Amino acid sequence: MKTLELTFNAQAGPARILIRYPKEPVDPVQVKTVMNQLVAANVFMTGNGELVSPKSARIIDRETQDIQLP
Repeated sequence: MKTLELTFNAQAGPARILIRYPKEPVDPVQVKTVMNQLVAANVFMTGNGELVSPKSARIIDRETQDIQLP
């Protein structure tokens, strides 16, 4: 499962927003634009306060494999 992790600078430290199954390929320019829009819209209140600015973004790829028990 892939997850897009958006990290923001918030009033009292970093804040993350996770998006499962992002549309690929991920466009860095579009990601930065959306992050700026989220900050400007001021629609999220995090445990560290309001979002102040974009900090970073990354794709996390987790693979799950079942183990057959004897």
